[in-house]
Amino acid sequence: MEGFTVSNANRFLDTGMVRGTGDSQSLSIGGSSSTSSTSDAGKSFADTLKDAVNSVNEMQKSSDKAMQALATGKTDNVADVMIAAEKADIALRVMVQVRNKIIDAYQEVMKMQV
Repeated sequence: MEGFTVSNANRFLDTGMVRGTGDSQSLSIGGSSSTSSTSDAGKSFADTLKDAVNSVNEMQKSSDKAMQALATGKTDNVADVMIAAEKADIALRVMVQVRNKIIDAYQEVMKMQV
């Protein structure tokens, strides 16, 4: 299967380094935002993307744990479980849209004539 596979994504993340211009940038996925400061000024696009994927992954894991706790009777707070599940779902949908935009941008760059 051709396309954007895991190995291609890892290769893209390892080689697709895009350095920022030092402007203040913020990334907000899943309610946690990180603004670039002096320590993040040299942070590459790939590192930012990896952090966002890890954040979404952690949200999915915490949502799964909350659902498991509800199913086993360890908690009876349905509202918190549903909120965690919805946050994880929205974060995943945003990440999928970001991925789609990255793929579209990559395809546009590849279409450019040199």
